[in-house]
Amino acid sequence: MIGLFGTMRLPFLPLNPICVLLAVTAAAYAGGEVDLHAVWLALLGAVAAGITVNSLNEYVDFRNGLDLRTVRTPFSGGSGTLPAHPELARPTLVMALLSLSTVVVIGVWFVIEHGLALLPIGLAGVLLIVFYSTWVVHHPVICLLAPGFGFGILMVLGTAWVATGQFSATAFAAALVPFFLVSNLLLLNQFPDIEADRAVGRNTLPIAFGPRNASYVYLAFVLLGALSLGLSIRLAWLPPGAAVGLIGFALALPVFFGALRYGEDIERLKPFMALNVIICLVTPLLVAGGLYLAT
Repeated sequence: MIGLFGTMRLPFLPLNPICVLLAVTAAAYAGGEVDLHAVWLALLGAVAAGITVNSLNEYVDFRNGLDLRTVRTPFSGGSGTLPAHPELARPTLVMALLSLSTVVVIGVWFVIEHGLALLPIGLAGVLLIVFYSTWVVHHPVICLLAPGFGFGILMVLGTAWVATGQFSATAFAAALVPFFLVSNLLLLNQFPDIEADRAVGRNTLPIAFGPRNASYVYLAFVLLGALSLGLSIRLAWLPPGAAVGLIGFALALPVFFGALRYGEDIERLKPFMALNVIICLVTPLLVAGGLYLAT
């Protein structure tokens, strides 16, 4: 059963605790008294949600034959675990359902503790987890927005809310950072999978509009992310120290030019995909550091 660690896609999980950390620093900066027990529970739920999404994606992609068509890279195309060990397909599904149950139980507990106002965030999160691999990936715009919505709006806002029991403009501003970055992360990772995804009926943004146009969408999200961060600082929703996050958005510009030039050349695109991953992980940490130092 060690192979199940492969279907969890462990290298993809650090983003979950990073988003939780960003949420906690935003909640603390906004002046709320942070409930550490709620934070640890939110962290468990965030990691369980990541395991669920990854495992379900592995299972669905194996069953529909996508794993046998895709050109695998370190950043896209799945782990390759199930094609190599098909006997792990059912255990992978069971693991996904167990981790989803963990997410639901934690969510119900938070709704009981903080009221029904938290319910829409919880329901949206569960629906996004369950239907990402079977429905979301067939709708280009929804597929573009869903990753950022899940990691940014739902995870950061939800964690900040349960950490202090209140909503804040700071948490919303902080949530916009992973919203734009994570949407771009998944967008670029779809470039190598265009033909394989098309073969199984998926319709991601690079399929619907082509790699070149998708690259310009990537640039638009970089500019919007930087603009939202700068505006949030100007409105005093975030402290001036959060401006260090603009470094990450600036580093995304070479990724845009790489995608524009090498969008259909997977080997030459790989270094830019690697930089994109680093940007997505480091930028929220930089913003969280700015929030922490200002608290």
